[in-house]
Amino acid sequence: MPCALLELALDKDRALLANMLEERRHIGLSANDDHGVEDKVREIIEKVRCGGLDAVLDYTRKFDSENFTPDMLAVSREDIRKAYESTSADDLRIIGEAADNIRNFHQAQKDKSWFVTRPDGTMLGQTINPVGRAGLYVPGGRRGNTPLISSLLMTAIPAQVAGVGEIAVVTPPRADGSVNPYILAAAELLGIREIYACGSAWAIAALAHGAGPIRPVDVIAGPGNIWVATAKRLLIGQVGIDMIAGPSEVLILADDTASPAVIAADMLSQAEHDSLASAICVITSSFLAESIKYELETQCATLPRAEVARESLRRWGAVVIARDLEHAIGLANRVAPEHLELLCERPWEVLPKIKSAGAVFMGAYSAESLGDYYAGPNHVLPTMGTARFASALGVQTFCKKTSVIAASAGFARDGAAAVARLARLEGLEAHARAAEARLKI
Repeated sequence: MPCALLELALDKDRALLANMLEERRHIGLSANDDHGVEDKVREIIEKVRCGGLDAVLDYTRKFDSENFTPDMLAVSREDIRKAYESTSADDLRIIGEAADNIRNFHQAQKDKSWFVTRPDGTMLGQTINPVGRAGLYVPGGRRGNTPLISSLLMTAIPAQVAGVGEIAVVTPPRADGSVNPYILAAAELLGIREIYACGSAWAIAALAHGAGPIRPVDVIAGPGNIWVATAKRLLIGQVGIDMIAGPSEVLILADDTASPAVIAADMLSQAEHDSLASAICVITSSFLAESIKYELETQCATLPRAEVARESLRRWGAVVIARDLEHAIGLANRVAPEHLELLCERPWEVLPKIKSAGAVFMGAYSAESLGDYYAGPNHVLPTMGTARFASALGVQTFCKKTSVIAASAGFARDGAAAVARLARLEGLEAHARAAEARLKI
């Protein structure tokens, strides 16, 4: 298995790892502009802004469904119902269980409005309100044949918990213009009725500017490829977004109690995403290294997406030997990974030392894929080191916080001189006079 073996204590290996991480971060965050993606996305956004529905239909016919007609854009209530009814009871049960777990987790995230009262009677506080309308992007996978049901659950449920009144879903159509029935069945289970068969940057532009039946939204959320990510970035300010996410990544911290077979399985679960996915394991016992590489080779040989996984591991994978767990923790905090697994004997002792990670998976039974699909925490996570300052998609993504000031007469009068002085220091005389006007009422 062409996966780098590095020793963190060696200057040359440390430099190789740093260069690999920096190169991948540059590729992931630069919008791959060597291929002119940003300019092309700007053109798409402008065409949708000016041309609306016609532009969306033109792009959909060109890239997704050659015979796409206007009536195919908004998925009918009947098609949603048929998809639900054609889905097996077992599949609906599994989707429902995952949805329940996700909803229960996000219910605990809800913020509350609050107020405090000063002794002089002034009330200060903050109100929490959902946005009026959210747009959710659900990737279609390979020509709609690998429906990302989990992405719909992970975006729609937090929006519902937040109290968003209108939720519009966009997802790329299949070649015949239809939407994968599993996406529609999951939407029906969640009570979502507004679904549009369009994808890529033109779908994001339609959510921002409106296009035919697609009305503009306040926030756009959901993962997507480089075209989707670039469109979201260029539309910041026109709409709110959840984050600009890059390719997926996992960093595994493992001591000598960890199973090489489990480590390899978890690395491959990231590597199979695409050739830009990153899977790195940091171990504290060098004797594990060869066992991990053997397991990677053996397990990868039977994967349907073995070629993708091999390329990912060759370019962005590594087994890194650290001096000890503290050494490994230091690296983890510098990398700030999307997914961080603690496959060590006492993960709860390590957790307080982890300062930057999108999500942390504790112990041998906490597979990253358990979090992706079923456990409850959100799988839309900051990537490319942005966990240093960003958080997972959640209820707060769909909420606004408004400050409230209800000043008493005493507070306004007592503070008038201070406010006026600060305003005049800044050269804003009208501000000063507005504060002083309260002395006369």
